[in-house]
Amino acid sequence: MTKCRNHPDREARYQCSKYGYYLCDNCLNCNDPELYCKFRSSCVISYLDKESTTSQRKSETVDQTIIESGGQQ
Repeated sequence: MTKCRNHPDREARYQCSKYGYYLCDNCLNCNDPELYCKFRSSCVISYLDKESTTSQRKSETVDQTIIESGGQQ
């Protein structure tokens, strides 16, 4: 069983293709999202990080819309 680089007590399910380190579900974020990475187009860590960020932004937009409308949906 491979361990997460940030949480040695947790099992890692994902490996960074560029640096070779392993991450658990809670640590899924790209270490260098602004730097070139030849693995980016096939990187599951980058993909899941983007999906999480997009989902979070959509949720924040919905919450803000509800607040602005006085709580009425």
